[in-house]
Amino acid sequence: MSKSATVTPPAAPPRTARTRALALGVLASGMLMIVLDGSIVTVAMPAIQDDLGFSPAGLSWVVNAYLIAFGSLLLLAGRLGDLLGRRRMFLAGTGVFTAASLLAGAATSPAVLIAARFLQGVGSAMAAAVSLGILVTLFTEPGERARAIAVFSFTGAAGASIGQVVGGLLTDALSWHWIFFINLPIGLAALALAVRVLPGDSGDRGDRGTGAGRGLAARADVVGALLITAGLMLGIYTVVKVEQYGWVSAHTLGLGALAAALTGAFIARQATARTPLMPLRIFRSRGVVGANVVQMLMVAALFSFQIVLALHLQRVLGYSAAETGLAMLPAALVIGAVSLGVSARLIGRFGERNVLLTGLLLLVTLLVLLTRIPVDANYATDVLPLMFLSAGFGLALPALTSLGMSDAGEEDAGLASGLFNTTQQIGMAVGVAVLSTLAASRSERLLAGGAGRAEALTGGYHLAFGVGAGLLVTAFVVAYAVLRRRTR
Repeated sequence: MSKSATVTPPAAPPRTARTRALALGVLASGMLMIVLDGSIVTVAMPAIQDDLGFSPAGLSWVVNAYLIAFGSLLLLAGRLGDLLGRRRMFLAGTGVFTAASLLAGAATSPAVLIAARFLQGVGSAMAAAVSLGILVTLFTEPGERARAIAVFSFTGAAGASIGQVVGGLLTDALSWHWIFFINLPIGLAALALAVRVLPGDSGDRGDRGTGAGRGLAARADVVGALLITAGLMLGIYTVVKVEQYGWVSAHTLGLGALAAALTGAFIARQATARTPLMPLRIFRSRGVVGANVVQMLMVAALFSFQIVLALHLQRVLGYSAAETGLAMLPAALVIGAVSLGVSARLIGRFGERNVLLTGLLLLVTLLVLLTRIPVDANYATDVLPLMFLSAGFGLALPALTSLGMSDAGEEDAGLASGLFNTTQQIGMAVGVAVLSTLAASRSERLLAGGAGRAEALTGGYHLAFGVGAGLLVTAFVVAYAVLRRRTR
């Protein structure tokens, strides 16, 4: 073909501020739906058990099936988004999640509900893994990116608290089925809008906006994908069963060693594979490595605030599910006001590292004060004032997200997004296993020593708050030592 006959692909149309704002709304809505689903289920568990006849051990799989699928597939989904296209992956994941929500809401047996929850985890991983990758390619100017990340982070930070409120209200007013049916209109609306406003993948007609989508012709590392998916799935399963088997049991040690061996084999393969699933160059960035380590520690500590405090309100102070959600609502409002109102401006002026350190200090103070919460706590004087310290989440999460995606190139944006979400899920699983086990053991010892039920539970929760504070102190030290100041 002559030079004059060469056909040039059409240029991508300019993306207006309105289109990018709508795209951000789609990504944030998708993340909100995923986060809500993770927390909304917890308050409906007793109703689900009574209606479907779950055994106590079987009921835990309503949560575990989702967590295992979600946490183990994030890294793979992020890399496949780089290869197949992040827009395609987001649309497919949202579709799978929405369909699985319909199946979960219509479930009439434990087996169907557990299978639906596993599929929800698969869809969530596909959509969440590429969301940050799409966001950072849409918003390239530092100020705009900081504001966009603040909005996105808010949906994750406040969504869990909102989920507890919504879950309690829906379960009490309608039935547990509606905690899943509520996802249908949100998912369908997100799909309809995403088709119009998300940037196209390479090869889509008229829009080559993300630069992703090289295709599986790039020879994706199938063996590596199998190794890391199996390693993460087995590792998360081992952690969530610690409370049942104990930390030094043959079950925990054996499966933990196998999970570590699979992960080690994956890393070794990535160093030699021709087209690695996770190029090890991503770990050359101090910002990426430091942000992921800090996030793992912070999310583990976050469990002690969002879940352990909710347990104290319900099991010690006698709050209902709906009352507990409403009691935690001020934290969501504070986080929203800080993350949406001031975090981007503070990051622009002082840098991500300084804002992150400030947020961590506020959170350490919050958990230290919770170690002193009394058995007969008064909400207005003992709990509500502490909610204002949750502003630390509104400062830390946007700064941490920005650092976690700071050095990701165009070709690795999906991978960096999947890695950031994976460490979040690992931190959550470890936090649940460690803090809940320590709290339960402490409460059992106090009961054996003659303490009343309320005093024993409170003593266990105090220990969980203290360990959470220690994790945050460690996160502060890592952030201070590893993360560099960035020139604004």
